[in-house]
Amino acid sequence: MVRRVIPLVVQAAPLPVPLHAVDEGAGTLYDQLQRPLRDLRISVTDRCNFRCSYCMPKEVFGKDYPYLPHSALLSFEEITRLARLFVAQGVRKIRLTGGEPLLRKNIEVLVEQLAGLRTPDGEPLDLTLTTNGSLLARKAASLKAAGLNRVTVSLDGLDDTVFRRMNDVDFPVADVLRGIEAAHQAGLGPIKVNMVVKRGTNEQEIVPMAWHFRGTGVVLRFIEYMDVGATNGWRMHEVMPSAEVVQRLSAELPLVALEPSAPGETAERWGYADGSGEIGVISSVTQAFCHDCNRARLSTEGQVYLCLFASRGHDLRSLLRGGADDGQITQAIAGIWHNRSDRYSQLRGAGMLAPLEKRIEMSYIGG
Repeated sequence: MVRRVIPLVVQAAPLPVPLHAVDEGAGTLYDQLQRPLRDLRISVTDRCNFRCSYCMPKEVFGKDYPYLPHSALLSFEEITRLARLFVAQGVRKIRLTGGEPLLRKNIEVLVEQLAGLRTPDGEPLDLTLTTNGSLLARKAASLKAAGLNRVTVSLDGLDDTVFRRMNDVDFPVADVLRGIEAAHQAGLGPIKVNMVVKRGTNEQEIVPMAWHFRGTGVVLRFIEYMDVGATNGWRMHEVMPSAEVVQRLSAELPLVALEPSAPGETAERWGYADGSGEIGVISSVTQAFCHDCNRARLSTEGQVYLCLFASRGHDLRSLLRGGADDGQITQAIAGIWHNRSDRYSQLRGAGMLAPLEKRIEMSYIGG
C-alpha cells in the first residue's frame, strides 16, 4: 500500500503580526515580499475519477491508495467560516478545486454558502470552480443556481484517442465537450479551458484546440507541464515552453499581445488578430510569476499552503475544532501570510534552488 507523508507545520497559537503587514483600510495582508492576499483556492476532495499522468498517475493512485477519511475533511460550514475570515483579510476570489470537486457530495450547498459572503465593502466574491468536466453536464445548472460565477475545465486534447490515453480511465472527450456546452447554456462564463501540454504526448492537439474554441467566447489556456508533487515522473525534456506554443499557433492564427486583466494573473494573454477571441499561456516552468503571486491554498483537511510547490502546510483545522474564536483564527491566518516568502519557481529558474524531493501533490491542493 502506498502511503502519503505530508509534513505539516501545526500552528496551535496565533502568530504576532507587525502593524505594517496589514493595510487596515482595505483589510489587506501583505507577505514578506509585499504581495497582497487576494485569491483563495479551496480543495474540497482529494479524490478524482481521472488518472492523468501529470497529476494522479494510476500506478500511484491505485485502488489501494489511502484517501482521507470523511471525518478528516473540512465540513462545508468549516470551509465557509474560514473563507469568511480570509475574505475579511483581502481575499476577493475563491476557486473550488480538488481532486475533482464535483465528486464532493452536495457541492452546491457549499457554493450557495460561499456565494453569500461579501467583502468588507459589500461586494460579492468572484466564485469559480475548476473541473475535469466529467460531471459538468449534469451539474452546471444547479451550480449556477447556487451562485457559482464561472468554471474552468481541464481538457488536454480533442482527439478521442489522445484524450482517453491522457485521462487513463477511457473517458470520452465528447462528454467533456457536452459539459462545456452545458456550462455555457447555464451562464457559467466566461468559460476557461486549460490544456496541459506534454511534449511527446499531446502537442499535436495545440492548433486543433485553438481552432475549435476560436470564436466561441471560451478562453483556451495552455499550461506548461509542471514538476508539481513527487509522483508524476516529471522531466524537463517533456516540457514545451509557452514561447514555442505561441510560435506554433501564430503560424496559423496570427496573435497580438494583450495586457493582463488583473494583478497576479498567471496567464500571459494573447488575442487573435482578427478579434475572434483570446488564448492564454501559463509558463510556470520557463517564466516564473512568483513576484506577484497572491494565492493561498486551503487543503481538503484544513492545511494552508502558500505555494503550489510547497512541502509544508499550516494547520487551521486544529484551531477550528479546538474551540478557537474568529479573532484567534484571523490572527493565525495573518501570521501565516505575513511570514510567507515562497518563490520556488523563481529561485529554481535562476539556478538557486535544487528540486525538492518532497512536495505536496497537486491533487491534494488543486492547481
